[in-house]
Parts: sequence; C-alpha cells; structure tokens
Amino acid sequence: MQTILNTADEPAHDSFVEKKSEFIGDACHIDSLDEALAFVETIRERHPKSRHVAYAAVCGGSDGRLVERMSDDGEPSGTAGKPILDVLRQNGLTDSVVAVTRYFGGILLGSGGLIRAYSTGASIAVKAARLARIVPCARYAVRLEYPQLAQFQRLLADCDGLADDETYTDRVTLRAAVPADRAADFEARVRETFNAAVVPEPLDTVNRPVAL
Repeated sequence: MQTILNTADEPAHDSFVEKKSEFIGDACHIDSLDEALAFVETIRERHPKSRHVAYAAVCGGSDGRLVERMSDDGEPSGTAGKPILDVLRQNGLTDSVVAVTRYFGGILLGSGGLIRAYSTGASIAVKAARLARIVPCARYAVRLEYPQLAQFQRLLADCDGLADDETYTDRVTLRAAVPADRAADFEARVRETFNAAVVPEPLDTVNRPVAL
C-alpha cells in the first residue's frame, strides 16, 4: 500500500480543460474520513463558483480494514466519485483523499466523458503528489543514559528506524519504530552495542509511511 504525503494545507494539485469545462484535482493525506470531509469543504471554499466538487477517500479502519467514502456531488450517479475512487484503488492508496472540482463550460460531456474526465482529474492529482510506501513497523520503548544517545541514534538510522516521544529527565526515554523485517537485527545490534545494558521493550506494530 501507498499513501500521499502532501498535507491538507499544501495538497497535490493539477488541472486540465475538457470541452471548455475545467477539472481541478487536489489530493492530500488524511488520518480519518472526518479529515477527508473537512478537506473537501476547504476545496469548496476555494472554488465558490464551481459547479461540482466530487471526491473519494480511502482510510485504514481501526480493525485493520480499509474504509472508503465517495460523492458525485450532483453529477450523474457513478460518473464522478466512483472514477476517483478507482484511481485511489488502482494506485494502492490509503489514508488519502482526492477532490476533483469542475467548472462547467457549457458543453455536456455525457456519462462516458464525465467518467474519463473525473478519472483524469484524480490521476493528475495523484501524479503530482509525493507518495510513500506504508511499512509495518515494530515499536519499542527505550531508556538510555545521555552518553548512549548519539550511538543509539546512529544504530537506529542504520536500521531505517525513527524515534519519537522523546523525554529528557535523568535519562532519555523514547519510542523507536523499526521496519518489521529489520526488527530482529535491530534488537541484536542494540544488545551487542550496549552489552545488554540497553533493552528495547517491544510495544506494538504500527504502519508508517516511507517516502519513495
């Protein structure tokens, strides 16, 4: 699976004209379907004179399954939201929303023309986006002495890991996320490097984006 890295404040963006109608594609990362709806509303506010703002969104559900939502926004059923959703599916995207805005140019496109236009609008937005692979990662809680921190950070980077939730008191406590296929190597290298004085405590498995 992949996701879009562009934020709602700076979405991926492109446009084209088909028979005098302008189609504008915008795409961004989301963490929930509520965020998708909020993003679509911001697009409507940017284009108050547009005829339609159709969209589709895909997001990982709390149970690990994907959930989807789409809207034709007044276009004939199946001619706008579904083509956009198909583009998301074809690109293996999750945690992403694409909105396609249409300024009507006075010429009817017909169902087939609308499907092609909304599909193209979604495709050019995705093409303009910064994409990342979704990688399963093992997360750990780690406690370090201050002199150990720099060496641990280098080791973590060598294993393609990332640290967050860092707290500095008499010791450094943090959470480290390492790609699942590097987890065994990470644990072994930590034990070897620090002579078992540092023991990463396994927490859970999460998905995180890794830029392509």
